[in-house]
This record gives sequence, structure tokens and C-alpha cells, in this order.
Amino acid sequence: MRFEKLNEDKIRITLSHEDLVQKDIDFHSFMSNSMESQDLFFDMLEEAEKQIGFVTKDYLIRIEALAMAGGDFILTVTRSLPEKSTMNTRKKVHIKRKKMNLSTTQVICSFATFEDYCSFLDFFKKNDFSYAKLAESILLYEYKNAFYLVLSALNPSYPNLKRLISSLTEFASFVDRSNVFSSKLLESGKLIMKNNAIRTGIKHFVS
Repeated sequence: MRFEKLNEDKIRITLSHEDLVQKDIDFHSFMSNSMESQDLFFDMLEEAEKQIGFVTKDYLIRIEALAMAGGDFILTVTRSLPEKSTMNTRKKVHIKRKKMNLSTTQVICSFATFEDYCSFLDFFKKNDFSYAKLAESILLYEYKNAFYLVLSALNPSYPNLKRLISSLTEFASFVDRSNVFSSKLLESGKLIMKNNAIRTGIKHFVS
């Protein structure tokens, strides 16, 4: 189990299949709202406080659980201060679960701001990822004040694909039902980078 602090209010926890085996929790229990999975989440939050000083007492907690191919899980934990009237109530944990199949043909990532997208591009460049063989089509759309990176015909043999997809959770969130949403982007979104949006973005927005 590995803990990484992304910013003051967000951390990432990498949980391996072996970790689940040690906790005697199977995939279906982990991805459900079972008592076992709830207990595991609270245990992890306590461990995060010990290891990296991520305090969650008196905060509202949102956890996004992403199931990776191979049985690993990426948990993105975000804390926020509740209204004063709820400060003394029991901590609420909101869990949003997604399963990412690395052999999928299309992935859509949602960036809250263009600055978040540029931060991803900077990370991409500094870590020497190659955009040449990542996907057949890499487009960037703007839609309802958010930015969407569309990776079509994703290459399952791309080097470090698992690491790249995992790292994306620091900057963006994955869109469910990407095939349906891509139609919405085509219909109502604004295409702002075509051909290869990663290459274009790095060229013009990353020093």
C-alpha cells in the first residue's frame, strides 16, 4: 500500500491485489458498500494520517476508486470542510468507483480547468512519455467550461500505459460511458486541439 500527497486536500493510495488478499477482501466486496470495505477505507485514512500527515477528522471525504487491469486499485481521496452545522456529525465518506480496462478502445479524461491540462502536459513531458504510439487519435475538446482529452484506439502495448493512466488521476477524472459522451462532444463540444492534442499542447503551452 503506497500513499502519495497530491496537494493539501488530495492524496492518492495505490492498493495492490496482494494488499486485498492480506485483508481477506475480494474484488466484489471492495467495490461494494460492504462493512469490510468501509472498515478498510477508514483503516487506510488512519494510515495516511500516520504516514503523510493527511488528517481527515472533521472533514467530508470523497474517495474515487479506480480498478486497474491486473487487480490493483488507485484511490484518490479528497477532503473538504463541511458546513459548521455538520462539524460534530459523523464523518461521511462518499465513494465513487470506476473500473478502468486498459484494453479499452477509448478513454475520455475530464480536466476541470485548462491549467490542469497544462499541468498534465508538463508532467507528461518531464517523465519522457511518448505521445507517438499512445493512441491513433488524441483530441482536446472544451465543453461546459471543462476540458476533455479523448484518446481513441488506445494502444494496449504502449510502454508504461498503466503508470500513465494511474498518473492521470492526479490531474483529471475518467468519464463513464465514453462512447456515448464522445457523441455529445462531437455534437456540442468545441474541438480546440486536433491531430495530437498532447503534442500540440506541449509545443505551445509547456516550456
